[in-house]
Amino acid sequence: MNTHYEDKKIIGLPKHLVKKKLGTFFLYASSLFIIIVCIFPFFWAIVTSFKQGADLFSVSLIPQKMAWENYTGLFKEQPFGINILNSIFVACSTVFLSLLLSVLAAYAFGRCQFRGRTSLLFSILSISMFPQVAVLSGMFELIQSMGLYNKAYSLVFVYMIFTLPFTIWVLTTFMKNLPQELEEAAILDGASKITICFKIFLPLLKPAMVTTGLLAFIAAWNEFLFALTFTLSSSERTVPVAIALMSGADQYELPWGNIMAASVLVTLPLIGLVLVFQRKIVAGLTAGAVKG
Repeated sequence: MNTHYEDKKIIGLPKHLVKKKLGTFFLYASSLFIIIVCIFPFFWAIVTSFKQGADLFSVSLIPQKMAWENYTGLFKEQPFGINILNSIFVACSTVFLSLLLSVLAAYAFGRCQFRGRTSLLFSILSISMFPQVAVLSGMFELIQSMGLYNKAYSLVFVYMIFTLPFTIWVLTTFMKNLPQELEEAAILDGASKITICFKIFLPLLKPAMVTTGLLAFIAAWNEFLFALTFTLSSSERTVPVAIALMSGADQYELPWGNIMAASVLVTLPLIGLVLVFQRKIVAGLTAGAVKG
């Protein structure tokens, strides 16, 4: 009789506890599934980067022999080191110029009152809505007429087409939420607009700048179409184009081991940046969400 009572108690009473346990189980199970789906392609790229020959077509999760030749061959068979330096220079320069111009624009749009401010801001944002193909021919004529064709640094100005609208829009939103009292106190002390922008507001915008700067860096680092169109020689290419144009001894055979090794090398800096600036990114994404 006691056993029957205990079974009835277990089955009948703790329904809310059962629902909570099931909800927790499905939450963790779905989170684990999403993590596996997101991480497995990169894990498979790492495994494939250490394979050669027939081992490339095996489904083993651990390579039988660690083929470090895939990594060393990248720098022997082509100027992949120069391609990495080109990507670093282009991405860093794009981020620096985008943030510099965006801070000035955000101060003007967020703190200054002038006619047509909203229309101009939406016009800047609308530029990012055009696909790259739509502006490709016009940008090609502009770059060629300026004598910048086949120059890696020409990509810095081209990439600002899609980095500036985003950074200006985000930083303007943050600039509007800064306390008005700070600006008023600085004006009473005789501070100029440039001083207020760079010495008072800029330190407060660090989380937002880290977030937008990192997203702009990723966009410039991974961009392919403009880099393929505006660079011709191997020494001026960035890493996405260099990886796409890799070829083996046979023109119909792709060196998958080298391609995967190159993909791993160019992905690691992005992962490192996200891990280093993780807290700043979260703070930048959540700042201004709650007003106290």
